[in-house]
Amino acid sequence: MKGNLFKELKFAVIGAGHGGQGIAGYLAYKGYKVNLYNRSIERIKKIKQRGYIDLVGDVVGRGILNLVTNSIEQAIKNVDVIMVVLPASAHKFIANNIAPFVTKDQYIVLNPGRTGGALEFKSIIARHNPLKEVCIVEAQTLLFACRALEEGKVKIFSKKEEVKVAALPAVRNHEFINKINEVFPEFTPASSVLETSFNNVGALLHPIPTILNCARIENTKGDFRYYIDGITPAVAKIIEQVDEERIQVARALGVKVMSLKEWLAYTYNAYGNTLCEALKNAKGYWGIQAPMSLDTRYIYEDVPQSLVPIWDMANHLSLQTPTIQAIVHLASILHNTDYYRSGRKVIDMGLEGLSINEIQAFVIDGQVSDSRGVVA
Repeated sequence: MKGNLFKELKFAVIGAGHGGQGIAGYLAYKGYKVNLYNRSIERIKKIKQRGYIDLVGDVVGRGILNLVTNSIEQAIKNVDVIMVVLPASAHKFIANNIAPFVTKDQYIVLNPGRTGGALEFKSIIARHNPLKEVCIVEAQTLLFACRALEEGKVKIFSKKEEVKVAALPAVRNHEFINKINEVFPEFTPASSVLETSFNNVGALLHPIPTILNCARIENTKGDFRYYIDGITPAVAKIIEQVDEERIQVARALGVKVMSLKEWLAYTYNAYGNTLCEALKNAKGYWGIQAPMSLDTRYIYEDVPQSLVPIWDMANHLSLQTPTIQAIVHLASILHNTDYYRSGRKVIDMGLEGLSINEIQAFVIDGQVSDSRGVVA
């Protein structure tokens, strides 16, 4: 046995983008056995040859990996925790491919789930095997602000002081936190995946500044500080309106959420009289540049997987979200894609036809009785 029991935990990291390499490198650096999976082996060829990931920035060190593979079956075999660190648009693919191999003793952690990620993941696995009681955990946001400088070398700009996580079902929150606490003491329990989903601030900070800075991005290829220069008082006004609509939907579901300003203070200890001031005081954002083009996950991930679920849940609850709809419409024009049609909706989350009380019961204990029988 290594230094303590927790070193015996084994991890699979699913996805080798910026965040996936950061999480895998960090876990391996801390002494845990880590398997890294990526759909394309070509994109992780150098990491596979070297067998390690180097970390620079706020965390400096080298993480030696146990396995680098494009076989999801091999990646998750005999591991305790499966860390899914991918754009939310890939969750459906991963859920379908992981379903035959995942066991009831494993935890699947979505880093992050965006809006409704854990619900969609659980719904897909249930379609493969309704009796498989898998615990899906949704993180509100990614632990790190990080960028891969090159394949196998990641700069950690900052590590959040706290990240809210919730198990689905929420009755397993305590169990998961006890399991993971020594590894990620930053993980603290949320009431349910409704709280983590509707506290998804990526829905605000990613698509809106990108779309409203589209000319600047095209002209400069992203040569400006995304959060510091890209969010002016006028851009902040629109962000705050979307924030109000998000909070309205969350409150209708009985979910306690923070405003964006409150979240910046809570997560980054960043304060200001205005949203712009608070963002300028968030040191973790200082070194982050804008996307180099409009072909960015800030649109193709965060619009269909973050904003559309809020809009569709509003429809489900007979609420209005005109500003969110406007942002989705603009994104659809920019990418020549109907993002509402392709986005994550209530039916994908397995909540179609459920009342507010039934939704609340489902996220707590994983099953609810309605007029159609038992949903599990």
